[in-house]
Amino acid sequence: MTAYPEADQIQQIIEKAQRIVIMQADNPDGDSIGSALALEQILGDMGKEPFLYCGVDIPSYLTYLAGWDRVSKELPAQFDAAIIVDTSTETLFENLQKTGQRSWVAAKPVIVIDHHDVTSVISYAAVSCNKAAVAACEVIYELAGQLDWPLNLTAKNMLAVGILSDSLGLTTDATTARSIAIISELVAGGVKIAVLEQERREMMRKSPELVAYKGKLLQRIEYFADNRIATVTIPWEEIEKYSPEYNPSMLVIDDMRLTTNTEIAISFKLYNDGHVTGKIRCNYGFPIANELAAHFGGGGHAYASGFKVTNGRPFNEIKSECIQFATALLDKLEQEQTHETLQHTDA
Repeated sequence: MTAYPEADQIQQIIEKAQRIVIMQADNPDGDSIGSALALEQILGDMGKEPFLYCGVDIPSYLTYLAGWDRVSKELPAQFDAAIIVDTSTETLFENLQKTGQRSWVAAKPVIVIDHHDVTSVISYAAVSCNKAAVAACEVIYELAGQLDWPLNLTAKNMLAVGILSDSLGLTTDATTARSIAIISELVAGGVKIAVLEQERREMMRKSPELVAYKGKLLQRIEYFADNRIATVTIPWEEIEKYSPEYNPSMLVIDDMRLTTNTEIAISFKLYNDGHVTGKIRCNYGFPIANELAAHFGGGGHAYASGFKVTNGRPFNEIKSECIQFATALLDKLEQEQTHETLQHTDA
Protein backbone atom coordinates (compact mmCIF):
# COMPACT_ATOMS: atom_id res chain seq x y z
CA MET A 1 0.00 0.00 0.00
CA THR A 2 1.24 3.46 -0.90
CA ALA A 3 1.40 6.03 1.92
CA TYR A 4 0.62 9.64 1.05
CA PRO A 5 1.91 12.51 3.25
CA GLU A 6 -1.25 14.52 2.45
CA ALA A 7 -3.50 11.88 4.02
CA ASP A 8 -3.66 13.37 7.52
CA GLN A 9 -4.63 16.81 6.22
CA ILE A 10 -7.31 15.24 4.01
CA GLN A 11 -8.67 13.34 6.99
CA GLN A 12 -8.79 16.47 9.13
CA ILE A 13 -10.83 18.36 6.54
CA ILE A 14 -13.27 15.48 6.14
CA GLU A 15 -13.66 15.00 9.89
CA LYS A 16 -14.60 18.66 10.37
CA ALA A 17 -17.10 18.71 7.49
CA GLN A 18 -20.62 17.31 7.30
CA ARG A 19 -21.89 18.09 3.79
CA ILE A 20 -19.13 17.49 1.26
CA VAL A 21 -19.40 18.22 -2.47
CA ILE A 22 -17.63 15.73 -4.75
CA MET A 23 -16.74 17.57 -7.94
CA GLN A 24 -15.98 16.32 -11.45
CA ALA A 25 -14.64 18.69 -14.11
CA ASP A 26 -16.51 19.54 -17.30
CA ASN A 27 -15.12 16.46 -19.07
CA PRO A 28 -16.42 13.50 -17.02
CA ASP A 29 -15.13 10.04 -17.87
CA GLY A 30 -15.09 6.57 -16.36
CA ASP A 31 -12.41 7.43 -13.83
CA SER A 32 -13.97 10.70 -12.67
CA ILE A 33 -17.46 9.27 -12.17
CA GLY A 34 -16.04 6.09 -10.65
CA SER A 35 -14.08 8.25 -8.20
CA ALA A 36 -17.12 10.37 -7.39
CA LEU A 37 -19.49 7.44 -6.86
CA ALA A 38 -16.91 5.57 -4.76
CA LEU A 39 -16.35 8.62 -2.56
CA GLU A 40 -20.11 9.06 -2.23
CA GLN A 41 -20.28 5.57 -0.70
CA ILE A 42 -17.21 6.08 1.48
CA LEU A 43 -18.35 9.41 2.88
CA GLY A 44 -21.91 8.16 3.36
CA ASP A 45 -20.66 5.21 5.40
CA MET A 46 -18.61 7.66 7.47
CA GLY A 47 -21.80 9.48 8.42
CA LYS A 48 -21.23 12.42 6.07
CA GLU A 49 -23.62 13.96 3.53
CA PRO A 50 -22.00 13.62 0.08
CA PHE A 51 -23.27 15.69 -2.85
CA LEU A 52 -22.26 14.95 -6.44
CA TYR A 53 -21.52 17.84 -8.84
CA CYS A 54 -20.53 18.13 -12.48
CA GLY A 55 -21.03 21.24 -14.62
CA VAL A 56 -22.16 19.23 -17.66
CA ASP A 57 -24.43 16.26 -18.27
CA ILE A 58 -22.93 12.84 -17.62
CA PRO A 59 -22.27 11.21 -21.03
CA SER A 60 -24.78 8.55 -21.97
CA TYR A 61 -22.12 5.85 -22.24
CA LEU A 62 -21.56 6.18 -18.48
CA THR A 63 -25.18 5.94 -17.46
CA TYR A 64 -24.93 2.19 -16.90
CA LEU A 65 -23.33 3.09 -13.56
CA ALA A 66 -25.95 3.21 -10.82
CA GLY A 67 -25.94 6.64 -9.22
CA TRP A 68 -25.01 8.69 -12.29
CA ASP A 69 -28.40 10.42 -12.05
CA ARG A 70 -27.52 11.80 -8.62
CA VAL A 71 -24.90 14.07 -10.20
CA SER A 72 -26.16 17.66 -10.25
CA LYS A 73 -25.14 20.60 -12.42
CA GLU A 74 -25.78 22.96 -9.50
CA LEU A 75 -23.98 23.21 -6.18
CA PRO A 76 -26.02 22.94 -2.99
CA ALA A 77 -26.80 26.17 -1.16
CA GLN A 78 -24.84 25.00 1.86
CA PHE A 79 -21.79 22.75 2.15
CA ASP A 80 -18.71 22.50 4.33
CA ALA A 81 -15.96 21.22 2.02
CA ALA A 82 -15.33 19.96 -1.50
CA ILE A 83 -13.33 17.15 -3.05
CA ILE A 84 -12.23 17.60 -6.67
CA VAL A 85 -11.48 14.30 -8.41
CA ASP A 86 -9.47 13.39 -11.51
CA THR A 87 -8.23 16.86 -12.41
CA SER A 88 -5.88 19.53 -11.13
CA THR A 89 -6.75 22.00 -13.86
CA GLU A 90 -8.97 24.91 -12.89
CA THR A 91 -9.73 25.71 -16.53
CA LEU A 92 -11.80 22.51 -16.76
CA PHE A 93 -14.39 24.06 -14.43
CA GLU A 94 -15.59 26.62 -16.96
CA ASN A 95 -19.26 26.17 -16.09
CA LEU A 96 -18.50 26.72 -12.41
CA GLN A 97 -17.07 30.09 -13.38
CA LYS A 98 -19.97 30.93 -15.70
CA THR A 99 -22.57 30.30 -13.00
CA GLY A 100 -20.67 32.39 -10.47
CA GLN A 101 -20.30 29.41 -8.14
CA ARG A 102 -16.52 29.26 -8.20
CA SER A 103 -16.38 31.66 -5.25
CA TRP A 104 -18.62 29.31 -3.26
CA VAL A 105 -16.12 26.50 -3.67
CA ALA A 106 -13.05 28.67 -3.11
CA ALA A 107 -14.50 29.87 0.20
CA LYS A 108 -14.49 26.29 1.58
CA PRO A 109 -11.69 23.79 2.28
CA VAL A 110 -10.99 22.02 -1.01
CA ILE A 111 -9.25 18.66 -1.47
CA VAL A 112 -7.86 17.63 -4.85
CA ILE A 113 -7.42 13.90 -5.55
CA ASP A 114 -5.77 13.32 -8.91
CA HIS A 115 -3.29 11.03 -10.64
CA HIS A 116 -1.58 13.15 -13.30
CA ASP A 117 1.36 13.93 -10.99
CA VAL A 118 1.64 17.62 -11.86
CA THR A 119 1.74 20.69 -9.68
CA SER A 120 -1.83 21.64 -8.89
CA VAL A 121 -3.05 24.76 -10.63
CA ILE A 122 -6.28 24.89 -8.61
CA SER A 123 -5.28 27.99 -6.69
CA TYR A 124 -7.86 27.64 -3.93
CA ALA A 125 -7.11 23.99 -3.01
CA ALA A 126 -6.27 23.46 0.66
CA VAL A 127 -4.53 20.16 -0.08
CA SER A 128 -3.70 18.33 -3.30
CA CYS A 129 -2.99 14.61 -3.41
CA ASN A 130 -1.89 14.32 -7.01
CA LYS A 131 0.21 11.19 -7.42
CA ALA A 132 1.40 9.23 -10.43
CA ALA A 133 -1.09 6.42 -10.87
CA VAL A 134 -3.12 4.88 -13.66
CA ALA A 135 -6.34 6.43 -12.33
CA ALA A 136 -7.67 8.72 -9.61
CA CYS A 137 -9.55 5.67 -8.33
CA GLU A 138 -6.19 4.05 -7.62
CA VAL A 139 -5.20 7.02 -5.44
CA ILE A 140 -8.55 6.88 -3.63
CA TYR A 141 -8.08 3.17 -2.96
CA GLU A 142 -4.64 3.81 -1.44
CA LEU A 143 -6.02 6.66 0.69
CA ALA A 144 -8.82 4.40 1.88
CA GLY A 145 -6.31 1.83 3.04
CA GLN A 146 -4.09 4.40 4.72
CA LEU A 147 -6.94 6.20 6.48
CA ASP A 148 -9.06 3.13 7.20
CA TRP A 149 -11.99 4.39 5.12
CA PRO A 150 -14.90 1.96 4.75
CA LEU A 151 -15.17 0.28 1.35
CA ASN A 152 -18.51 -1.38 0.73
CA LEU A 153 -19.07 -3.46 -2.40
CA THR A 154 -20.54 -0.56 -4.37
CA ALA A 155 -17.47 1.57 -3.62
CA LYS A 156 -15.19 -1.28 -4.66
CA ASN A 157 -17.10 -1.71 -7.92
CA MET A 158 -16.78 1.99 -8.72
CA LEU A 159 -13.05 1.99 -7.96
CA ALA A 160 -12.61 -0.98 -10.28
CA VAL A 161 -14.60 0.80 -13.01
CA GLY A 162 -12.35 3.86 -12.79
CA ILE A 163 -9.10 1.91 -12.84
CA LEU A 164 -10.17 -0.34 -15.70
CA SER A 165 -11.50 2.65 -17.64
CA ASP A 166 -8.38 4.80 -17.50
CA SER A 167 -6.05 1.84 -17.99
CA LEU A 168 -8.09 0.50 -20.93
CA GLY A 169 -8.42 -2.81 -19.17
CA LEU A 170 -4.93 -2.69 -17.57
CA THR A 171 -3.20 -2.32 -20.95
CA THR A 172 -1.83 1.24 -20.93
CA ASP A 173 1.77 2.22 -20.31
CA ALA A 174 0.75 3.85 -17.01
CA THR A 175 -0.51 0.53 -15.64
CA THR A 176 1.82 -0.73 -12.91
CA ALA A 177 2.14 -3.90 -10.88
CA ARG A 178 0.34 -2.03 -8.10
CA SER A 179 -2.56 -1.19 -10.42
CA ILE A 180 -2.98 -4.87 -11.21
CA ALA A 181 -2.62 -5.82 -7.55
CA ILE A 182 -5.38 -3.37 -6.57
CA ILE A 183 -7.76 -4.90 -9.10
CA SER A 184 -6.86 -8.34 -7.70
CA GLU A 185 -7.64 -7.09 -4.18
CA LEU A 186 -10.94 -5.62 -5.34
CA VAL A 187 -11.90 -8.91 -7.00
CA ALA A 188 -10.99 -10.74 -3.80
CA GLY A 189 -13.31 -8.28 -2.06
CA GLY A 190 -16.29 -9.24 -4.18
CA VAL A 191 -15.98 -7.24 -7.42
CA LYS A 192 -17.05 -9.23 -10.48
CA ILE A 193 -15.31 -7.77 -13.51
CA ALA A 194 -17.35 -9.87 -15.93
CA VAL A 195 -20.57 -8.33 -14.57
CA LEU A 196 -19.20 -4.80 -14.84
CA GLU A 197 -18.08 -5.45 -18.41
CA GLN A 198 -21.44 -6.92 -19.40
CA GLU A 199 -23.26 -3.90 -18.01
CA ARG A 200 -20.90 -1.60 -19.93
CA ARG A 201 -21.38 -3.51 -23.18
CA GLU A 202 -25.16 -3.34 -22.89
CA MET A 203 -24.95 0.44 -22.56
CA MET A 204 -22.62 0.65 -25.57
CA ARG A 205 -25.26 -0.72 -27.94
CA LYS A 206 -25.94 1.91 -30.59
CA SER A 207 -28.98 2.82 -32.63
CA PRO A 208 -28.92 2.22 -36.40
CA GLU A 209 -28.86 6.01 -36.87
CA LEU A 210 -25.75 6.31 -34.71
CA VAL A 211 -24.01 3.48 -36.55
CA ALA A 212 -24.74 5.26 -39.86
CA TYR A 213 -23.35 8.48 -38.42
CA LYS A 214 -20.19 6.67 -37.36
CA GLY A 215 -19.76 5.62 -40.99
CA LYS A 216 -19.96 9.26 -42.08
CA LEU A 217 -17.38 10.28 -39.48
CA LEU A 218 -15.01 7.56 -40.66
CA GLN A 219 -15.25 8.93 -44.19
CA ARG A 220 -14.28 12.41 -42.91
CA ILE A 221 -11.02 11.36 -41.27
CA GLU A 222 -8.02 13.31 -42.54
CA TYR A 223 -4.41 12.16 -42.43
CA PHE A 224 -1.25 14.25 -42.09
CA ALA A 225 2.51 13.77 -41.75
CA ASP A 226 2.64 10.55 -43.77
CA ASN A 227 -0.49 9.23 -42.03
CA ARG A 228 1.13 9.52 -38.61
CA ILE A 229 -1.59 11.96 -37.53
CA ALA A 230 -5.31 11.29 -38.02
CA THR A 231 -7.91 13.97 -37.34
CA VAL A 232 -11.67 14.32 -37.49
CA THR A 233 -13.73 17.49 -37.03
CA ILE A 234 -17.19 17.50 -35.45
CA PRO A 235 -19.35 20.64 -35.88
CA TRP A 236 -21.83 21.93 -33.34
CA GLU A 237 -24.87 20.65 -35.21
CA GLU A 238 -23.64 17.07 -34.85
CA ILE A 239 -22.55 17.55 -31.23
CA GLU A 240 -26.04 18.80 -30.42
CA LYS A 241 -27.77 15.99 -32.31
CA TYR A 242 -25.73 12.95 -31.33
CA SER A 243 -24.10 13.71 -27.96
CA PRO A 244 -27.23 12.84 -25.94
CA GLU A 245 -26.84 9.28 -27.21
CA TYR A 246 -23.06 8.99 -27.47
CA ASN A 247 -19.92 11.13 -27.55
CA PRO A 248 -19.19 11.52 -31.30
CA SER A 249 -15.43 11.58 -30.74
CA MET A 250 -15.50 8.22 -28.98
CA LEU A 251 -17.36 6.67 -31.90
CA VAL A 252 -14.29 6.79 -34.12
CA ILE A 253 -11.14 7.77 -32.24
CA ASP A 254 -10.05 4.18 -31.59
CA ASP A 255 -10.67 3.27 -35.24
CA MET A 256 -8.52 6.23 -36.23
CA ARG A 257 -5.63 4.87 -34.18
CA LEU A 258 -5.88 1.53 -35.97
CA THR A 259 -4.99 2.99 -39.36
CA THR A 260 -1.65 1.78 -40.75
CA ASN A 261 1.21 4.10 -39.70
CA THR A 262 -1.05 6.31 -37.56
CA GLU A 263 0.59 7.26 -34.26
CA ILE A 264 -1.82 9.86 -32.89
CA ALA A 265 -5.53 10.58 -33.33
CA ILE A 266 -7.12 13.97 -32.66
CA SER A 267 -10.83 14.74 -32.60
CA PHE A 268 -11.79 18.41 -32.82
CA LYS A 269 -15.18 19.68 -31.67
CA LEU A 270 -16.52 23.07 -32.75
CA TYR A 271 -19.06 24.60 -30.34
CA ASN A 272 -21.70 27.20 -31.03
CA ASP A 273 -20.06 29.78 -28.74
CA GLY A 274 -16.83 29.61 -30.77
CA HIS A 275 -14.71 27.51 -28.46
CA VAL A 276 -12.84 24.47 -29.75
CA THR A 277 -11.90 21.27 -27.94
CA GLY A 278 -9.42 18.60 -28.89
CA LYS A 279 -9.41 15.00 -27.71
CA ILE A 280 -6.03 13.29 -28.19
CA ARG A 281 -5.24 9.58 -28.18
CA CYS A 282 -1.79 8.14 -28.93
CA ASN A 283 -0.70 4.64 -29.80
CA TYR A 284 1.80 2.84 -27.60
CA GLY A 285 5.33 4.11 -28.08
CA PHE A 286 4.25 7.66 -28.94
CA PRO A 287 3.51 9.30 -25.56
CA ILE A 288 3.07 12.93 -26.62
CA ALA A 289 -0.62 13.58 -25.84
CA ASN A 290 -0.06 15.51 -22.61
CA GLU A 291 2.62 17.72 -24.13
CA LEU A 292 0.44 18.48 -27.15
CA ALA A 293 -2.55 19.28 -24.91
CA ALA A 294 -0.42 21.47 -22.63
CA HIS A 295 0.57 23.56 -25.68
CA PHE A 296 -3.08 24.66 -25.83
CA GLY A 297 -3.58 24.97 -22.07
CA GLY A 298 -4.94 21.46 -21.54
CA GLY A 299 -3.58 18.36 -19.89
CA GLY A 300 -3.98 14.68 -19.17
CA HIS A 301 -1.97 11.54 -19.71
CA ALA A 302 0.91 10.85 -22.07
CA TYR A 303 -1.38 8.67 -24.18
CA ALA A 304 -4.76 10.34 -23.58
CA SER A 305 -5.25 14.08 -23.13
CA GLY A 306 -7.43 16.98 -24.15
CA PHE A 307 -7.60 20.74 -24.44
CA LYS A 308 -10.07 23.59 -24.86
CA VAL A 309 -9.48 26.90 -26.67
CA THR A 310 -11.92 29.63 -25.68
CA ASN A 311 -10.23 32.80 -26.92
CA GLY A 312 -12.09 32.93 -30.23
CA ARG A 313 -9.18 31.92 -32.46
CA PRO A 314 -10.27 30.66 -35.90
CA PHE A 315 -10.50 26.89 -35.97
CA ASN A 316 -8.31 26.54 -39.05
CA GLU A 317 -5.47 28.26 -37.18
CA ILE A 318 -5.89 25.98 -34.17
CA LYS A 319 -6.03 22.87 -36.33
CA SER A 320 -2.98 23.86 -38.37
CA GLU A 321 -0.96 24.69 -35.27
CA CYS A 322 -2.04 21.45 -33.59
CA ILE A 323 -0.92 19.35 -36.56
CA GLN A 324 2.37 21.23 -36.87
CA PHE A 325 3.17 20.90 -33.17
CA ALA A 326 2.16 17.24 -33.10
CA THR A 327 4.41 16.60 -36.10
CA ALA A 328 7.29 18.34 -34.36
CA LEU A 329 6.75 16.29 -31.20
CA LEU A 330 6.68 13.05 -33.17
CA ASP A 331 9.82 14.02 -35.10
CA LYS A 332 11.60 14.87 -31.85
CA LEU A 333 10.52 11.58 -30.30
CA GLU A 334 11.76 9.66 -33.34
CA GLN A 335 15.13 11.42 -33.15
CA GLU A 336 15.45 10.63 -29.45
CA GLN A 337 14.58 7.00 -30.03
CA THR A 338 17.09 6.76 -32.89
CA HIS A 339 19.79 8.34 -30.73
CA GLU A 340 19.04 5.95 -27.88
CA THR A 341 19.22 2.97 -30.24
CA LEU A 342 22.59 4.13 -31.58
CA GLN A 343 23.93 4.56 -28.06
CA HIS A 344 22.90 1.00 -27.17
CA THR A 345 24.46 -0.28 -30.39
CA ASP A 346 27.75 1.50 -29.66
CA ALA A 347 27.76 0.15 -26.12
